[in-house]
Amino acid sequence: MNFHAIRAIYKFEMARFWRTLLQSIVSPVISTSLYFVVFGAAIGSRITAIDGVSYGAFIVPGLIMLSLVTQSISNGSFGIFFPKFTGTIYELLSAPVSSMEIVIGYVGAAATKSIMLSLIILATAGLFVPLEITHPLWMLVFLVLTAVTFSLFGFILGIWADGFEKLQLVPLLIVTPLIFLGGSFYSIDMLPPFWQTVSLFNPVVYLISGFRWSFYGIADVSVGVSLGMTGLFLAICLATVWWIFKTGYRLKT
Repeated sequence: MNFHAIRAIYKFEMARFWRTLLQSIVSPVISTSLYFVVFGAAIGSRITAIDGVSYGAFIVPGLIMLSLVTQSISNGSFGIFFPKFTGTIYELLSAPVSSMEIVIGYVGAAATKSIMLSLIILATAGLFVPLEITHPLWMLVFLVLTAVTFSLFGFILGIWADGFEKLQLVPLLIVTPLIFLGGSFYSIDMLPPFWQTVSLFNPVVYLISGFRWSFYGIADVSVGVSLGMTGLFLAICLATVWWIFKTGYRLKT
C-alpha cells in the first residue's frame, strides 16, 4: 500500500476544500438554518410531537442526512471530475499508484469533508432545539457509513459524467427528491398504508430511519434492515468502482 500517494491525494483534495471554505461550509449551514426557521419554528409550532419528540428536534437527523448525502455526492464527483476535465487524470493513472489507493485518497477526502460539515450542522441544530443522542456510537457508525457510501457513489458519478450538466443531473433529479420523500421531515407511519409500502422502495428511508434511531430510539424500519441496506449499497458501489478500473470505463478514452 502506497501511503505516500494516498496522503498526497487526500491533502490535495482537503486543500481545495479549505480554499473554498465559504462555499463548502457556510452556504450549507445557512441553508440548514433556514430549514429550521421555516419547518422547525413556523410549521413545527402547529405540529404535535411525533413519538414523544418535538417536531423541531424530529427533523434534525433528516436535515443532517440531507446535507450529508448531497455533500458526499458533490465532493466525490467533483474531486474526480476535474482531473478528467483538465486531463491530469492520465498522469495519475500512469503513476505507480493502484486503483485502490486512488479511490481511498479521493473518497476518504470527500467523506471527511461531509462528516465535518454534518458535525457543524449538528452543532448548529443545537442552537435551535434541545438535542439528545441516545446511541452516539451508532450515530457515528451511520454517519461514516453513509458518507463513505455516497462519496463512492459521487466518485462513480464523476467518472460517468462527461460534462457539468450530467454531473448535476442525478443529484438534482433523483437523489434530492428521494431524500425529501424519504422521511426527512415526517415519519412514514403518518402516511396511508399504500404510500407506506411505496416508501419502503426508497433506499433513503432506511438511512434516515437508522440515523434517527441513533438520536431518539425511534425508527420507521428495523435498525438491522437499515444497516443491511446501507451495507448493500456500499457493496454495489465498491463493485462498480472495481469494474470501472478493471475495464477503464471513461478513464482511458
